[in-house]
Amino acid sequence: MKITIPDIPIPDFTARDAAAARQLQLTKPAGSLGVLEKLSIRLAAMTGKTELAFPRKAVIVCAGDHGVTAEGVSAYPAEVTPQMVMNMCYGGAAINVLARQAGARFKVVDVGVATDLPPHEHLHNLKVARGTKNMAEGPAMAMPEVLDALNVGMNVASMEIANGLDLVAVGEMGIGNTTAATAIIAALTGKPVAEITGRGTGVDDERFQHKILVIERALEVNQPDPMDPYDVLRCVGGLEIAAMAGVMIGAAAGRVPVVVDGLISGAAALVASRIAPVMRSYFIAGHQSVEIGHQTVLRELGLRPLLDLGLRLGEGSGAVLAFHMVEAAARTLNEMATFEEAAVSNKD
Repeated sequence: MKITIPDIPIPDFTARDAAAARQLQLTKPAGSLGVLEKLSIRLAAMTGKTELAFPRKAVIVCAGDHGVTAEGVSAYPAEVTPQMVMNMCYGGAAINVLARQAGARFKVVDVGVATDLPPHEHLHNLKVARGTKNMAEGPAMAMPEVLDALNVGMNVASMEIANGLDLVAVGEMGIGNTTAATAIIAALTGKPVAEITGRGTGVDDERFQHKILVIERALEVNQPDPMDPYDVLRCVGGLEIAAMAGVMIGAAAGRVPVVVDGLISGAAALVASRIAPVMRSYFIAGHQSVEIGHQTVLRELGLRPLLDLGLRLGEGSGAVLAFHMVEAAARTLNEMATFEEAAVSNKD
């Protein structure tokens, strides 16, 4: 089975340089808006535009179950995945509240929930399989499932772009997915599992140590090829993580900036960047998660988080909060007056 990765345009260096030049003409000391200035320049390179605007924002949450929950790695049972997906569909989750505040539309994609979900206007029913297999005993997925899940994500991104999309946050829902994400990060970076494993849903000390051992066993049993992101997904990945990587790739192919959330979203971004290295130019790190493995991801991707609020929820919550910073960067570049326009003296 084959997969076609769309062409992702390289950054627009003309737009980047024009944005940088305008920043020097705005009525402020050069560099005084710090990260906002740098972000506005990156946004110009991503979009190919110097007049930046992001009125059409979306949060895409990919959902899937994980067979590794049979090992007792989570504080919550697998039944919570479909329950939380439906809570999101009806607008009751944190991500719904934050998306409404940010003026962003919301979609959840069932790519691998273990049970059937009822139709809903906010739900894409695109199930590839009923969850992954237990990666501690063998591969989490077959390769066709990996490729199908990636395709689901890319197709969803294409659909959302067709509906009008300027900025996207990519989130997730899936009990057990911090275990899969940590295994992915360890496989792709070579970092020791104990150094990058967090407590996920808030497991106690005993279960935390057990979680580390389960991840180590999964890597030992499956021996994923660190040079092959598809194989890493097959061995220790998640259906929703593969779909998230697909959403990111599809968005970047349409020059839509991608705001990365926490650990699981970061693992998907790492996979996407290994599939298509130019992806790194389209990522914005929404926040710094409490999950320790997220720090490794951000270093690997060369990203500086916009926010650090002690979050560890997932769902895309930190990414959506960062929408406000993205819009601030765009608006200050666009709407501030230049020294000449304001008749303000510049340097001697």
